[in-house]
Amino acid sequence: MKPLNLVGDELTIDAVHQVTDHRQTVAIPREAAERLAASRVMVTRYFDEARPIYGVTTGFGRFSDVVIPESDRKRLQLNLIRSHAAGVGEPFSPRVARAMLLLRANALAKGYSAVRPVVVERLVDFLNRGITPVIPSQGSVGASGDLAPLAHLALVLVGEGEAWYQGDRLSGREALSRAGLTPLVLEAKEGLALINGTQAMGALGCLGAYEARLLADWADIAGSLSFQVLRGIPVAFAPAVAMVRPHPGFMHSAQNLRHLLKGSRLTTEPGALRIQDAYSLRCMPQVHGASRDGLAHIQEVVNREINSATDNPLFFPRADQVISAGNFHGQPLALVLDYLGILAAEWANISERRIERMVNPALSGLPPFLVSQGGLNSGLMLAQYTAASLVSENKVWAHPSSVDSIPTSANQEDHVSMGTTAGRKALSILANVRRVLAIELICGAQAADLIGPERLSPLGQHVFNFVRDRVPMWDADRVLSADIETLAAALIHEEGQQLVQAVLTGVVRS
Repeated sequence: MKPLNLVGDELTIDAVHQVTDHRQTVAIPREAAERLAASRVMVTRYFDEARPIYGVTTGFGRFSDVVIPESDRKRLQLNLIRSHAAGVGEPFSPRVARAMLLLRANALAKGYSAVRPVVVERLVDFLNRGITPVIPSQGSVGASGDLAPLAHLALVLVGEGEAWYQGDRLSGREALSRAGLTPLVLEAKEGLALINGTQAMGALGCLGAYEARLLADWADIAGSLSFQVLRGIPVAFAPAVAMVRPHPGFMHSAQNLRHLLKGSRLTTEPGALRIQDAYSLRCMPQVHGASRDGLAHIQEVVNREINSATDNPLFFPRADQVISAGNFHGQPLALVLDYLGILAAEWANISERRIERMVNPALSGLPPFLVSQGGLNSGLMLAQYTAASLVSENKVWAHPSSVDSIPTSANQEDHVSMGTTAGRKALSILANVRRVLAIELICGAQAADLIGPERLSPLGQHVFNFVRDRVPMWDADRVLSADIETLAAALIHEEGQQLVQAVLTGVVRS
């Protein structure tokens, strides 16, 4: 795999995934290094001309009017990182931390932050050599950038803090030593440039949007299996229906469902069993598709943000101008990360209703709780309980963070985004959605075993086999927890991605 060149404006959500999950290496091309050097020259010249620069010749936030003598400018940058490393709680996963490294390097590579090329090169060294900062997940208000999380990232650059290296959690200095690197001594502006940005919420947005795209497809796939065992009426997904309400996501999910159901011997015609289906079956493309449309908007915003300069102040060499502004404010991401949690929660909401229909004999016509010896065995009774619990929890997590703002820095920073909290909640919701969809697939496969899996559509049989390769048929009561977790993990791992690609393109192998 070729190295990913960071030029500042070409990074994508998919590229972030390749670096975080597949360890693609990263490089800084010559043109990016030249831009970095050009902006750095401005700092030296402005020093010579005794021009005031926020965070370089002054303090930070409420202290922006305090002039810092030249002899203390390096110390100022180190003090900034140390004082702002105030995060608490469980650390972000190594995947999130690696994404943060990548996004911070890309933003600096744009050349508007006046850091030396060596700073960006060192971030790239961390990615390529496997040094992953330990970054507490709580403490950012998402306004002057993700100050606390990025300060913990920056600590490792100077040989402080903690990092993972080759599976060990070490001091930052020890991690650098084992990787053959030495601590950086930060020059003026560089500490501020490392922590002033939206890279924690951006990392959460990248990883969340990537996972949500997979779960959008799994929602259609799981729903198609449930639809068949519940003897659904597929005419509701006819192209003519979507043509008169042409939302792109609706059309996409309807097409997926028609494709997945083709050749099924379980689906029915209007009037054969009933005139029309319940909403959780009939309205799948409308509900799933609305979330797809929201996700398309989120991906657009996230892709734009991860290629933006979110520092302050910004240096513009061609105009010979330094501008203090507000590009660090996380509001663009905060809103869509809240939206991500809300739209993902809906996939679980409607999935849980299909689960209930399958385990409830009054609604399904199947044995109670999908077990042949009910009474002695409780079957999948508690599967629906767990799904209900997860869905209820999602409703709490889906309350938006971006509507809140608590002023900070002695009211200098008097409106904040809470975007990182929104991102953390979105990832929690996605984890719950994954488990609910796994429960639906387990119930769908169990129902198919009771009816006859050979009656499923050809693609439905491939989905059934995917489930059965990981979760055996429920003959007698056993512990269900491990089955749910195993299948939920498989949905977003490479094996699950391959199954999605295979069944939705129709290219499947026996």
